[in-house]
This record gives sequence, structure tokens and C-alpha cells, in this order.
Amino acid sequence: MPLLFPLVVAALLFAIGVYAVLVRRNAILVLMGVELMLNAVNLNLVAFDAWHADALHGGQILTLFVITIAAAEIGLGLAIVLLVFRTRRQVDVDAVRELADRDQADERIAEAERAEAAERDELAERAEAGLAQTADAERGEGAEAAEQRTATAEAGR
Repeated sequence: MPLLFPLVVAALLFAIGVYAVLVRRNAILVLMGVELMLNAVNLNLVAFDAWHADALHGGQILTLFVITIAAAEIGLGLAIVLLVFRTRRQVDVDAVRELADRDQADERIAEAERAEAAERDELAERAEAGLAQTADAERGEGAEAAEQRTATAEAGR
């Protein structure tokens, strides 16, 4: 069998996969596009293994390894998509990205508000401490003045 036919089919599969990843906004369709690209690579590996006529069949062994990794990848990807759907009620890639950006912005705003509140609390504590020191100083001066008056009054008798 000529090598050109499987290579053309693999190139078409890979191009369709790239198109699905770049154009589609549904996360499941994006995962399907990634799987198409991996299958195109697998087709190339098997075609080159058959063309090279290797006794160890390294291309086929590598293809089995890639299929195993692809199965794990699709399982994990679908689990993530399911989790996103349960929390966001949508699997649109752009909408989820915008929601994530909005969540990060909200977190930054909340952090800034917490920092401002902590700063206000610290200023209020400093003001209270300053007023307490001023009141203590005034009371201290008043006590000294009262003692002086008492001493003066006793000396005058």
C-alpha cells in the first residue's frame, strides 16, 4: 500500500481537529477535536510502521501507548467539563473563561476591601490609643495641679 493515502487521511483528520479546537466554543467539541488530532498522529505512526516494516513494530507499540494516554485524557477532560457544567450550568469555553476572569476580578476587589478595612481598623485603634494617652496626660497634669493647690492651701493655714 502506498504511504501517501494514510498520510493524506491523517492530515485531513488533523486539520479537522485543529479546526474544531480553534473554532468551536463547546468544551466537548474541543475535546473531540483534540481526540481527532491524536488519532491522526496514531494513523501516521501505524502507516510509517507498516511502510518501514520494522520487526519490533515500534510504531504500533507507540500507537497503543498514545491510545492509552488519549483515553485517560478524555476521561479527565470529560470529568472537568462535567464539573464545570454542574457549577456554571454551561460548557461554553468563552463564557467559562469570562466567568473565571470575573471571579478573579471579584477576588481582587474583595482583597482590596479587606485591606482597606484592616487599615481603617488600625487607624481607629491608633486614634483610640492617642486619645487615651492624651486623656492620661491631662489627668496627670490635673492631678499635679490638684496636689499643688492642696499643698498651697495647707501651707497657707
